[in-house]
Amino acid sequence: PQLRMAGFDHLLITGKAEKPVYLLIRDGVIEILDASHLWGKDTFETQSQIRADHGDDDIESLVIGKAGENLVRFANIRTGMKSAAGRTGMGCIMGSKNLKAIAARGTMDIEFTDPEKLLEYCKEMVDMVMKNRYSRAAQKWGTLIIYSATNTTGLIRTRNFQLNQLEDGEDIEPEEMDKYTLGMASCYGCPIGCRHRYKLTHGSYAPLYGEGPEYTSLGAFGTMVDCRKMETILVANHLVNKYGLDTVETGGLIAWAMELYEKGIITEKITNGLKLEWGNEEVLFELIRKITFREGFGDILADGFKTAISKIGKESAYYAIHVKGLSNIHSDERPTPSLALGIATSTRGADHLRSRPAIDLYGLPEDFLEEIYGAPVSSDYRSYDGKSRMVWWQELLYAVTDSLGICKYQTVFIAVHAPKWEEFSRLIYLVSGMEFTNSQLMEVGERIYTLERMINNREGFTRKDDKLPERYFKEATPIGLPRVKNKKIDKVKFEKMLDEYYILHGWDNNGVPTQQILQKLGIEETQSHII
Repeated sequence: PQLRMAGFDHLLITGKAEKPVYLLIRDGVIEILDASHLWGKDTFETQSQIRADHGDDDIESLVIGKAGENLVRFANIRTGMKSAAGRTGMGCIMGSKNLKAIAARGTMDIEFTDPEKLLEYCKEMVDMVMKNRYSRAAQKWGTLIIYSATNTTGLIRTRNFQLNQLEDGEDIEPEEMDKYTLGMASCYGCPIGCRHRYKLTHGSYAPLYGEGPEYTSLGAFGTMVDCRKMETILVANHLVNKYGLDTVETGGLIAWAMELYEKGIITEKITNGLKLEWGNEEVLFELIRKITFREGFGDILADGFKTAISKIGKESAYYAIHVKGLSNIHSDERPTPSLALGIATSTRGADHLRSRPAIDLYGLPEDFLEEIYGAPVSSDYRSYDGKSRMVWWQELLYAVTDSLGICKYQTVFIAVHAPKWEEFSRLIYLVSGMEFTNSQLMEVGERIYTLERMINNREGFTRKDDKLPERYFKEATPIGLPRVKNKKIDKVKFEKMLDEYYILHGWDNNGVPTQQILQKLGIEETQSHII
């Protein structure tokens, strides 16, 4: 909240500094300061040094680590011990600008339309969020609680994409964190507190303190690379946080490389002598380091899937699990068409946080689902019926809540009885005085998502890019519960679902927004080539 209390809602940064700099923002004043002494420091050291330089422990900073400095394509922007602006390489962008950090400290008041009613309404929303069982479970085990359900069912990528369940994976169950956790922490103002703070007391990296790991890191450095020790995951989680790497992209690329090595597509000649064997934790740690510093084989992986494929060879492309160049998390969507459509159509690649209708997995009554989504939706998560509507609806909701800075776990993501359009409309009014009906707020979400789509269209993305990895269509899930075993995505049904999805958005058959939808949204003058 320090940026807002310093008087700014958003920052737009253009240009490039001649030498390393950082921004210091205090109560309406922005300074550009020399960062030569910060360049080369990791994400933890950088934040500590900025606080020490200004004698203020309340300064909060967005920083890059060595991965951002070295222009790793999936470097993150970091704050605190584990929070990240992740997935799309924003740390690389900061590094390209020689911008090491953005530090903020504010003491200014924030004005609200009706502070007393806002406080009361926030209490109501907290009660709504905390009534669901997931929130209460997350208070004890964090997002790791999801692993128990997905692995038992058979919805979890293992050994890159060879299996959909980690057998004998008890040592990375959420209860294992009881051995390491120091307690739970929250993001600012959150009632749930799903972040583990942990301490590792033995091993070559001890003593080690950190936050996490999230469910995605458990998969990235656990199931996808077949590492079955929580300690391994904790160390890898610490390293990517320290260096400023995206956890999903790092794990996805390493898992892909391990499968290529297993199949003989790459050898120790290209890996600089590293034996990329499943479950080899030392190789995992070394590859994280090599990616960060762009050394040897790590330099090939540091530019992401598309560039790495061009360097390794076309034969490697089939085994790369990505959409639009962005790695998928460790979930296996072959039995779940709605989740598969979501990652295929996401504006920034295989990103579950753009549209995932996780409640599809619950088998809820169809009349209840129709009440949420406004039209018939099948209650069977294996069905294709109505699933395009689920994805479309979730996209609009997440576009709005992302703009508000609200966590997915306080929306209809994994909890059914969570805040929806009505609650967010009320919240916006009490904060800003702006009034929206439910349909008007949905239109805001549609406008945001359509503008994102126009940017993608400008860059050449069309229907041809709203696709899944070929393995989703060709390889069936080999194990898991009977409901998910031997499942793959039907290509004909997928294309039909994609047609329905485009119609809901008001886009043409090639995935380009029509003039009619642009006029409806009031952006007909905003042509994609000038965005």
